[in-house]
Amino acid sequence: MSPLVAAWIGWAVLIIVLVLACWKGGQAERLGVAIFLAGAIYAMLVYQFVPRSLVPSLLLLGEGLIGAGFLLLALRHMSAWLGVAMLLQAIQFSLHAYYLVGGLRRDSTYAMINNLDSIGVLLCILVGTLLAWRRSRATAR
Repeated sequence: MSPLVAAWIGWAVLIIVLVLACWKGGQAERLGVAIFLAGAIYAMLVYQFVPRSLVPSLLLLGEGLIGAGFLLLALRHMSAWLGVAMLLQAIQFSLHAYYLVGGLRRDSTYAMINNLDSIGVLLCILVGTLLAWRRSRATAR
């Protein structure tokens, strides 16, 4: 699969989860997907408009901000899916830090871990959305 097709599939999945979270999720799910979307847009802008020498540092900064956002959200809403998403975000931050401090070039291992981790965070948000939807349906009965 070409990287362009994979990127389009990734954005499509993100938009689907975003729409579902905004439609059926609670406040935590909406904020979680907003944090994730902001991070994805931030990373895209960094890759497009920032000199290559600054990309690793700015990506690390972005991952730290996303992690802090999930931490604040977890402290506010106390949900298991947020705890898992926050741990996955810590893995993402550690990945960027490892490659930055080691002076390593981003390779296929980096891309695989980065993508799997992002999919994991999206799955956490999706699970949170489905649980919130189920809770609201049970409350309505």
